[in-house]
Amino acid sequence: MDSPSGVGVIDRSIQILSRLEEGPATLLELVEATGIARPTVHRLAAALIHHRIVGRDESSRYILGKRLNELATAAGTDRITALADPVLNWLRETTGESAQIYRAYGQTRVCVASVERPVGLRDSIPVGSEFSMKAGSAAQVLLAWQDHQALAGGLHEAAFSSATLASVRRRGWAQSVGERELGVASVSAPVRNGQGPVIAAISISGPVERLTRNPGRYHGSTVMTAASRLSKMLEHDG
Repeated sequence: MDSPSGVGVIDRSIQILSRLEEGPATLLELVEATGIARPTVHRLAAALIHHRIVGRDESSRYILGKRLNELATAAGTDRITALADPVLNWLRETTGESAQIYRAYGQTRVCVASVERPVGLRDSIPVGSEFSMKAGSAAQVLLAWQDHQALAGGLHEAAFSSATLASVRRRGWAQSVGERELGVASVSAPVRNGQGPVIAAISISGPVERLTRNPGRYHGSTVMTAASRLSKMLEHDG
């Protein structure tokens, strides 16, 4: 963390958020990472949850909250959304399908960037749309690289299995056919913070009639290329 500001409650809150930037954490893990007393961490985390700056995942661990994405989008400073347009446009032009970027927020995933196929039948997903983490190729990607505890919770009542997620990790992309919405297919790949953790999923989506029932066979490598490009841009922009 940067040098303290002198305003203790703010400095301690930033320490908590900095730890959560690395991934979900239990109360004990927050205490160990920050060196802040357990009652203080608990009190600050509760206040941050109240303001939606922090949230909880299915395993009741602390995670970054949706309000942070709303603020970043309003300020126009979210690194992914700031860098995404040329990659999404390339992906749309190459595949002929609508393209999106999703980020995970607890039990939901949020579309933070989107470009639509200009003509014909398309899957229209406005920025800000929220979907379950239980279905869809983007949900598979966002869950596949999480730790064992998150995986176990995320698979409960999901449309995909642990074997599906193992395949996603092995080949580097995910596909779905009719999981999120009947008649819609999609392909997704992980976006990383440079060489670091998976922080988003980049996707294409459209009607099954055009994408086929095995969309990854035709578009998996292209979506992976887009994900790699955006990951490298994030690394160099950091």
